[in-house]
Amino acid sequence: MLTLVLIAAVGTWIGFANPLFHFPLAALALPLGLTWIGLRATSAGNAFKFAWIAGLLAGIGIFYWVVIPVQIYGGLPWYVALPCPALLAAALAVYYALFAVLMHVAGQRVTGIPLCLMAGLAWSTMELGMGTLLSGFPWMTLASAFTPWTFAIQGASLIGAYGLSGVLAALAVAILLYSTYRSTLWFAVCMAALITGFGVYRLQFMPQEDPSYMVSLVQGNIDQALKWEPKFQAATVKEYASLSLEAIDRNHPELVIWPETAMPFYLQDVSPFQKAVKLFAHDTHTPIVTGSPAYKVIDLKKRDYVLFNRAWLVDDLGNVTQSYDKEHLVPFGEYMPLEEYVPFKKLVQAAGDFKPGTDNKPLVIDSVALGMLICYEGIFPDLAQQQVERGATALLNISNDAWFGDTSAPKQHLDLTVLRAVEQGRWLVRCTNNGISAFVDPLGRLALVGGQFRAETLSAKIAPLKETTPYHRIHDDITFYTPLLTLALFAWVIIGVSRKTTTG
Repeated sequence: MLTLVLIAAVGTWIGFANPLFHFPLAALALPLGLTWIGLRATSAGNAFKFAWIAGLLAGIGIFYWVVIPVQIYGGLPWYVALPCPALLAAALAVYYALFAVLMHVAGQRVTGIPLCLMAGLAWSTMELGMGTLLSGFPWMTLASAFTPWTFAIQGASLIGAYGLSGVLAALAVAILLYSTYRSTLWFAVCMAALITGFGVYRLQFMPQEDPSYMVSLVQGNIDQALKWEPKFQAATVKEYASLSLEAIDRNHPELVIWPETAMPFYLQDVSPFQKAVKLFAHDTHTPIVTGSPAYKVIDLKKRDYVLFNRAWLVDDLGNVTQSYDKEHLVPFGEYMPLEEYVPFKKLVQAAGDFKPGTDNKPLVIDSVALGMLICYEGIFPDLAQQQVERGATALLNISNDAWFGDTSAPKQHLDLTVLRAVEQGRWLVRCTNNGISAFVDPLGRLALVGGQFRAETLSAKIAPLKETTPYHRIHDDITFYTPLLTLALFAWVIIGVSRKTTTG
């Protein structure tokens, strides 16, 4: 069993983005190894135990970077920060352990191709739960490992990232079973051919509207440890203005974008910094989307207020006209869940104590309606779906990945966010403080990508689009019926196994 645990863990480390060696196909070792554990286990308890260990090790290798925001930017001691990746991995490993238990039970009644199909359904349901329950954290979405192989992720336009992950899991299980059930070899070949064939066809023959709307991204590369100090605020505004002016002179963009919390002050307050931003937009006749914290006064006498992580639109006349408040906040970073019951404060003290926004609509500039996704909102399919339902013709992800340092996280974050472009059939513009900024076309291709840890601008044209993908149109059905079908099938299996045991 320990060998199977290592197969699942090492395959995960290699299969997802990492600084050493990334080979997407290796990610299939995770569902393959977990299924193998489930089928070989002598009991459901053993299946749960060894699969949980596999999920724990896999998760630690993916989430090791959590130490950095907690210790360096959160100011907490190393002995508090060091266990955080393991605690996060331990929680998510429960999902993988339950998947192995389901495979253990299913394997007692179902074989061959039906078992592969059940594995795919179970995996999709598992990822859906992982992205929804207890705030959700779908960072290890299997399909995201394949983002560098653009042809392999086109299925997300039909069934979404979670659905595609299920297909990939079914393929992995078919590979596992082929020596015992020859039919699964043909099933694996057909699945691989279908994924590849559809992907190549879509990349080669999918009609694309010519991009015509020029956008410039400004990556300020401002030191996260210094940006909130008052004496550096003026320098921050000056840096973004200087870089933006270069981009405007060179590329004449119709929109300039600055990243999440690019402005380390309250843009809504009258101040020299607010005036500088508004004057810059007015004098250059260029609208700006920028991140900045915001607040709403609840009780003036009691000085009671709430904070928001906000994106602002400053139009070409220098007026602040529209805004978006981040809806899906980072637990223990941007807010404290169950604060009255938890014996510690937020793990990342510098991030703020925010409230989620509600009923956000796209930011509309000229002919473009920008569906906003702030920071890790880009990893959640439902938020992009919601923005397109509300009229978004392009998606905009502004982020501050400086929290992650020089780790795997920025690339993993980008890989996850790219899936939103494919699912929704929209251009996705991604602007970050220190990388990785990028323009992603509706097929998930990186039309232009920037570097890391340097101040730079990226300029490219995008196309505002209105046509929706099949996934967008059936999103609600997939979300509702996939878990129901999975539960029904496994209930049937459990009842069958119980009857068999009773009869025996």
